Amino acid sequence: MQTQDYMGRNQLLQRLTAQVGDEGLARSILIKRGHMTPEGKLTAAGKARSMMTAEERAVDRAVQRTGRSHSEFKYDPQTNRATLKPARRSGSRK
Repeated sequence: MQTQDYMGRNQLLQRLTAQVGDEGLARSILIKRGHMTPEGKLTAAGKARSMMTAEERAVDRAVQRTGRSHSEFKYDPQTNRATLKPARRSGSRK
C-alpha cells in the first residue's frame, strides 16, 4: 500500500495525495475541511492534524465519533482505522 510510506508526522498532504491519487484533489479536500488555505498553506487546524501520525489521526477520529477515551482504541495500519480494544473481563489474569 503506497500510503504506508506516509505514516509519520508532517505528512498530511502527502498521505492524502497517496490515498486519493491526485494532489489537486487532496488539496481541495484539505481546503474543504478547513485544514488548508486556498493559497496552499496549512491552517492552525491543519498544522495540528499534520503534527499527528496516521495512527493518532485515526484514533482521534474514533474518539470524536464515539466520545470514548483514546486508550480504548487500537490502530490497524492496514485499514487506517481505530477500533475498540476487546473488553477486559473482570477476574481474568495475564
